[in-house]
Amino acid sequence: MRHFLLVLGCCAVLLLQPAGVLPQDETVKHGGKIESKYDGFNYETVMRLRKMKVNCDGFKDKFKDACVSIEVSLHCPGVQLNYVRHVTVQIVFENKDWIHFHGPDQRDLSVVTDTETLHPGRMSPVSTNQPGSWDTKVETLEATIPYATFKKVAMAESAEIRVGKDVVELRDNNLAALRDLNNRVIVP
Repeated sequence: MRHFLLVLGCCAVLLLQPAGVLPQDETVKHGGKIESKYDGFNYETVMRLRKMKVNCDGFKDKFKDACVSIEVSLHCPGVQLNYVRHVTVQIVFENKDWIHFHGPDQRDLSVVTDTETLHPGRMSPVSTNQPGSWDTKVETLEATIPYATFKKVAMAESAEIRVGKDVVELRDNNLAALRDLNNRVIVP
């Protein structure tokens, strides 16, 4: 009888746990793909949000068939994930017919969040062309920004990216993907 009560009590404890103790499966649906890889040549772990479309409606008062995409990489030294050395942001401008390239004086990057305007610096062009090809439909610009700046953008309720005169507002799914990428960093 004593063993029966002991087994019955253990079963009751296991079955009647409060909901807060049970594991919570909380996945964010943002449509972005996040990958983590260790780069043995640079001795760093790179967490990357792969190329994600931001806007395909064109720019304000400019081209109408233009698409803008972002790609973000967090660079953590070694194999750890609790310190980010720097963040690389790539902005890709695409057009069906022809793209207006940003001149050297039109590559200043600024990000407008809920409460402040951040000026992380100047973007530089990245060549993604295959040897022997010349593509006038795609322009890729890249900037290296501090992790604190990225964290402010990821935690914002709304954000707007400005490169020169071009302005693109990040959608809710883009901000959710940036938050998801930021949440993969282990805070000590």
